[in-house]
Amino acid sequence: MANQLYTKAKEDLLRGNLNLQSNTITIILVDTGVYSFNAAHEDRADIPNTAVVSSNNLISKTTTGGVFDAGDVIFESVTGANCEALILYHNTGAAETTAARQADSRLIAYIDTASGLPILPNGGDITVRFSNASTKIFAL
Repeated sequence: MANQLYTKAKEDLLRGNLNLQSNTITIILVDTGVYSFNAAHEDRADIPNTAVVSSNNLISKTTTGGVFDAGDVIFESVTGANCEALILYHNTGAAETTAARQADSRLIAYIDTASGLPILPNGGDITVRFSNASTKIFAL
């Protein structure tokens, strides 16, 4: 499957309900043996906690010329299942493991086509380097 934006995220972006620069955007390493992409999925609650191998927030986010970018992300001391995809979502709170917070946290993008994927964690750090191509993380 190619990288995709979730349908509800597209709606929220077009309606001005999702601000990629000011909202907290979290990236998660995902085990696709536990989670399968569905464009109709809306919120973090649609992803089983057992599918999430590691998470971190994006920093140095930019939205220029319809293109979303951010600084590279380092996941520290990662262990667990094989990671075949990355998911970006709007993180609405610190208690992200609770169902109430997850139901408010809009899924944004699913990325399974990227250099270095899949990756099997070995206890070391995993660095996600976003593309320097014209589309960066994604373009609208």
